[in-house]
Amino acid sequence: MNGPFVIPVRDIVRRPGEMREFRLDLRVPEKWGEGLVSVPESESLELDVRLESVHEGILASGEAHTTFSGVCGRCLRDIAEGVEVEFQELFAYSGSEETDFEVQDDHVDLETLVRDAVVLSLPFQPVCQPDCPGLDPVTGVRRTADAEPNAEPIDPRWAALQDYIDHDTVNASGQQDRAENPAPRAENTEKS
Repeated sequence: MNGPFVIPVRDIVRRPGEMREFRLDLRVPEKWGEGLVSVPESESLELDVRLESVHEGILASGEAHTTFSGVCGRCLRDIAEGVEVEFQELFAYSGSEETDFEVQDDHVDLETLVRDAVVLSLPFQPVCQPDCPGLDPVTGVRRTADAEPNAEPIDPRWAALQDYIDHDTVNASGQQDRAENPAPRAENTEKS
């Protein structure tokens, strides 16, 4: 068993209480993630790992630091940001209960554990800045933060209603339209 994410644990296997710490500088072996952002192949990855021997197996915990890249979900501008995740998982001794991760040939393989932690921490709808105005829906041009939004085009199915809005505009005093078009009065005809 070999690979950049494989760590030998022969010296702490079945010795509860023993611990080893590792700092690994690796490269991402393949693209991690799908969608608008991902961690590209060969991107730098720093791992700080602590391996502790417990009765059930080897407890792996640590942090991973890398950079994801992709595009903003609103304006499609290229973005790249750092990502830092924590992980913890028990690598059980083989032969015990069935688990997702096992100690194999006195080694633990952290690749799947680290990849899953990093991919799950990637933003689903990434933005280049929190208040990104996005693209203009008509022109497709990137909006700027200080630009005024264009008047929304009127849906042709509702264009006839525009005449009512224009016809019923209230003048400065607001009284003239009411005098010409008084509101209907409702009278109570019931006797108490």
